[in-house]
Amino acid sequence: MIMKIILFGATEISYLIAHELYEKHDVTLIADEENLPENFAKLDISFVSGNAACVSVLEAAEIKKADVFIACTALDEVNIVSSWTAKKISNVQTVSFVSKNEYINNIASQKESLYQSEFGIDHIIWPEELLTQEILRIITVPEALDVEFFAGGKARLFEYRIKENSLIENKLIKDCFFPEGSLIVGITRDEELFIPDGSTKLLTGDKAIFMGTESALNILGRNFFQEEKNVETATIIGGGSVGYMLAENLEKIGIKTKIIELNPQRGEFLSDKLKNTLILCGDGTNIELLESENIGDSDVLVSVTNNDEKNLLCSLLAKQLGIKKVITRVNKPSNINLFEKVGIDVAVSPKGSALKEVRDRILEKDVSILAIVEQGQGEVLEITAPDKFKNTEIKDIKLPAKAIIGAIRRGYKVLIPKGNTLIREDDNMIIFTTADQAQKIKEYFTK
Repeated sequence: MIMKIILFGATEISYLIAHELYEKHDVTLIADEENLPENFAKLDISFVSGNAACVSVLEAAEIKKADVFIACTALDEVNIVSSWTAKKISNVQTVSFVSKNEYINNIASQKESLYQSEFGIDHIIWPEELLTQEILRIITVPEALDVEFFAGGKARLFEYRIKENSLIENKLIKDCFFPEGSLIVGITRDEELFIPDGSTKLLTGDKAIFMGTESALNILGRNFFQEEKNVETATIIGGGSVGYMLAENLEKIGIKTKIIELNPQRGEFLSDKLKNTLILCGDGTNIELLESENIGDSDVLVSVTNNDEKNLLCSLLAKQLGIKKVITRVNKPSNINLFEKVGIDVAVSPKGSALKEVRDRILEKDVSILAIVEQGQGEVLEITAPDKFKNTEIKDIKLPAKAIIGAIRRGYKVLIPKGNTLIREDDNMIIFTTADQAQKIKEYFTK
């Protein structure tokens, strides 16, 4: 279904959203055209000059015909006011980006508030909070490059790199005997994602994507990928929003944590708030500091400053000190592949996390993107088998493109299917496919 989407703000995240959606949807950007970055001119989208907090500007953008309004300027207050204004004059679905925790708390609690407004915002997106949760999932699964939870955690996706001398290196998938309840659904090789079959050989350096139940994937990790003990100690470089929230979460699960923060005032704030985290005031690129504080003994290092170059340098120094797992924040998504090529274990982006969230917000009711993997190359879809769908074994379903049904949610049960598993009407299927084939899979089940 083609949707009319209005974006407000000529920011990097709005460009990423526009670039992702303009070929399939009608996209309009509200911004100051005099200061419009050149990259927007390459997109086939409409432009309206002005401030979306103004009713006349929204009307010029045809807000009453729009399906989604996304406010993603650099100012929280402007995003909130423009979303309220859009909601006031239309039935549009509103999405507002924010960067401050107080706005999350205030707006999220409106439903129970005495001050509730009928012009509420439908979705609040805080990229840093999404990034924090992504990093936390990766930390808690040893060796995993990516972790996603579906169906209330009953189905999961883990991504691992095939290392030299691995038990499954140079083996055909059909000869690997992965645990019951797990499936390999995708492989990334030389930066290209594809859907494998039983005759696919697993090569050193491949990134293999598995779906399955929690217990099956835990067995998989332990038998084939887990080289180190569970994470017990962590070092965070950068005590901003992400570093602070991550330390809070690590404290709750008993991981001994250090934060290296350059700003003394921010360090004092962290010391007051984090009672079980050691705060070190200093520069994460100072090798003498890292050595004197035995940073090399940490099980994992996470570099989450706002500067890509600094994050890269800190991460490479950590690798030099012998840290086995390094997770690095990348503010420019285009740098992710570069970071991984030079040896960073996991590169994550707040903008990438936000883009995943936005894509899920604007899809039709019965087809939802649960996750986006490998910088948008792969999608995990949740599709409901339509009414009157004839009971069919998976092996007999002739899909129009390569895809794997990785899990089925049927009532309270979650099944990891085999070839003879029946698909029934109203089954919720969790399907892995490549992004360029996703539309064909959606159309097959929704036609």
